[in-house]
Amino acid sequence: MSQATDYVQHVYQVIEHRDPNQTEFLEAINDVFKTITPVLEQHPEYIEANILERLTEPERIIQFRVPWLDDAGHARVNRGFRVQFNSAIGPYKGGLRLHPSVNLSIVKFLGFEQIFKNALTGLPIGGGKGGSDFDPKGKSDNEIMRFCQSFMTELSKYIGLDTDVPAGDIGVGGREIGFLYGQYKRLRGADRGVLTGKGLNYGGSLARTEATGYGLAYYTNEMLKANQLSFPGQRVAISGAGNVAIYAIQKVEELGGKVITCSDSNGYVIDENGIDFKIVKQIKEVERGRIKDYADRVASASYYEGSVWDAQVAYDIALPCATQNEISGDQAKNLIANGAKVVAEGANMPSSPEAIATYQAASLLYGPAKAANAGGVAVSALEMSQNSMRLSWTFEEVDNRLKQIMQDIFAHSVAAADEYHVSGDYLSGANIAGFTKVADAMLAQGLV
Repeated sequence: MSQATDYVQHVYQVIEHRDPNQTEFLEAINDVFKTITPVLEQHPEYIEANILERLTEPERIIQFRVPWLDDAGHARVNRGFRVQFNSAIGPYKGGLRLHPSVNLSIVKFLGFEQIFKNALTGLPIGGGKGGSDFDPKGKSDNEIMRFCQSFMTELSKYIGLDTDVPAGDIGVGGREIGFLYGQYKRLRGADRGVLTGKGLNYGGSLARTEATGYGLAYYTNEMLKANQLSFPGQRVAISGAGNVAIYAIQKVEELGGKVITCSDSNGYVIDENGIDFKIVKQIKEVERGRIKDYADRVASASYYEGSVWDAQVAYDIALPCATQNEISGDQAKNLIANGAKVVAEGANMPSSPEAIATYQAASLLYGPAKAANAGGVAVSALEMSQNSMRLSWTFEEVDNRLKQIMQDIFAHSVAAADEYHVSGDYLSGANIAGFTKVADAMLAQGLV
C-alpha cells in the first residue's frame, strides 16, 4: 500500500468516526477521495500538510432556530443552517435550500461539492451552503415572507460581500431571494452584492435564471464534441421540472436535441414530440402546479407516477436535474438498457455511488455535477462582479461568458485527467482540477 493510499484511507476513517451518520457527506467525500490518489503520489507536500483532513472539516458551521408565525397565528419553528466550508480562493459562495430533507449532512455534502465546483469556474469564490428544513410547498406568500425574514435576521450576522454570498437552490427562487434581501437590507443596509439570484430591478443579472440549465447543455455539448458526437438527432431524458430542468430543455432543443421527458416528485411525462419548455415553465413557475398538468394540456404527452429513471423508453442522453441520489444502481442499469450512452448531471450528486460505478463499467460518457452544473454559481459570481462595478451586462454578454466558462471547465478537467493518466475519466479530471487549485491556495496561506 502506497503512502498516498494509506493517507486517504486514514483520513476517511477519521471523518467516518466523527460523523458516522452523515451518509450524504461521507458519499461526497468518497467521490473525491477515490480519484485523487495519483495527485497525492506526485505531491507528497499535500500529505505532509494534511490537506485532506483540513479540507474536509468546515471552517465554520452555523445552526440556528427559525421561529415564524403561520397564517393561523401559530408559532412554528424550523432549523436553519449555514456551512462556511472553505475560503482559500475567495468568499464562501453557495445556495440556500428550503426542503424538509435538509439536515447537517446534506448541507455539508453540498458545501463540500461547492468547493470544487466553484474552483472549476476559475472565479475567486470559496465553498459554502445553507438552508432549512422549512417546506415552502403549500405555504402562502405571507408565510414564506415571514419565514425568510426570520431566517435572514439570524443569517445576516454571518454573511457579507467579502465574507459569504448566498444564492438560491431547491425551494429558493426569485420570490424567496427578494424576501431575504429585503430583510438583509433592512438590517444591514443596501449591500446588493450580498445575495445573488436577485430580481433584475434590484441588482440581479440577466441570464442568471437560465444559467444552470444552459451551462449543463453547454458542458454536455463539449463532452459530445470531444467524442465525435453532437446533439442533433439525439433523444434526451431529463428529470425535474424546476429551474435547472426548464432551461436545460430549452437550450438542448436549441442545440438540436429532442427532450422527451421531465418530472417532479409525483411522477413524469413522456412527450414523443418533444417537451415544450414554455408550457413546463408556465405550470411550474407561474401556476406552481404539478407536472401531471402538462399531460392534461398536451395531446402527445402521457403521465406516469414514479421515477422517470424507471421508465421504459428509448433515449441517448440522460440529464438528471432533480435532486441528490435520484438514480440508483438498478435505475442506472435501466437507463443503459434504454439506450443511453451519455449522462451529465444538472442536479447535485443525483447519481448514487452504485449508479456511477454502473456508468463507468459500461463506459458511458459521464459528466459529474461539480463540473456539469457549475453554470449557476458561475453566473452568480458574474452577478457579484456587476454589482461591484455598478454595471449591468447584456444577456448575450453574460451568456457568452457562461458558455466560455463551461468550455473551460471541460477543457481543464480533460487536461487534469490526461496529466494524471486517467484520460477520458471526466469525474477524476474534475475532482483533480478542483482539488489541486484549492490545495495549492491552502498551502500558500499556511496552517489556517
